[in-house]
Amino acid sequence: MKSIMKLSLMGLAATLILVSCSPPKTEEVVEEVVEVKIPSLTLLWETADSLMTNESVLFDEASGTIYVANIEGQDPSEKDGKGSIATLSKDGKIINPAWISGLNAPKGMAISNGKFYVTDIDELVEIDIATSKISKKWKVDGAQFLNDAASHNGTVYFTDMATGKVHSFLDGTIATVSEGNKSINGIAVGADGTIYGLDESGLKMWNADGTATVVNANVSGGDGLVILGDGNFVASKWPGEIWFANDSTQTLMLDTKAAESNTADIGYNAAEKIIYVPTFFKNKVAAYKLDY
Repeated sequence: MKSIMKLSLMGLAATLILVSCSPPKTEEVVEEVVEVKIPSLTLLWETADSLMTNESVLFDEASGTIYVANIEGQDPSEKDGKGSIATLSKDGKIINPAWISGLNAPKGMAISNGKFYVTDIDELVEIDIATSKISKKWKVDGAQFLNDAASHNGTVYFTDMATGKVHSFLDGTIATVSEGNKSINGIAVGADGTIYGLDESGLKMWNADGTATVVNANVSGGDGLVILGDGNFVASKWPGEIWFANDSTQTLMLDTKAAESNTADIGYNAAEKIIYVPTFFKNKVAAYKLDY
């Protein structure tokens, strides 16, 4: 009996020794590779080169019409009465080369409460879309070089590049929203009413207390601005650059400086992710598919 128990205990001890000496099992580590998509633009179409000195593009989501502001002359600050606004179809065909004529140097455009607004050096011009006629011209005190425009909930916001001011227009009243924004140009308004702009300091946003915060200092001296959402933006620079940007990165998506093709105040079709680029002295609008 004692011998049998002794052998059993020896067997148990041997089993314990084997278990303790067995190498530990290692878990297989699987690394997940996350593909980082680089934002890009792909050319879709270009218009004929008959949109003389086109500076700005606006896409109307309601009608699908693309509006183009044409300075016509070579001087963007000259009151020569040559400026016009053309209309395009979504596939780049020129519908009406002079939907509105008799302007000076039209630039930024916005639609609000069924009216069309365009900046014209020192005036905000109101146009009745239904009749295709100018209904009112609002003189802006002290204005020198009115530029981009955007609208939100019935208010039209627009910039003065020469004075560094941001103005607002509501119910026939023009007010100054912000001052001291050196070379302010592009402007856009988020769904929550937050105003964003492009000036010498970069891409910036205005806080509720009237102060401004620079979102991206690398995208400075910009022209046109598009809000994509989720903290992402597209910004153009007049010499021939279009950037994808947020608060931490920026990616150059288009560079046409070598071709001397400008990228002025861009427009955007959000539903189809299409950027419309006015080429200024090249006298045509180019459409690019945005992928990001």
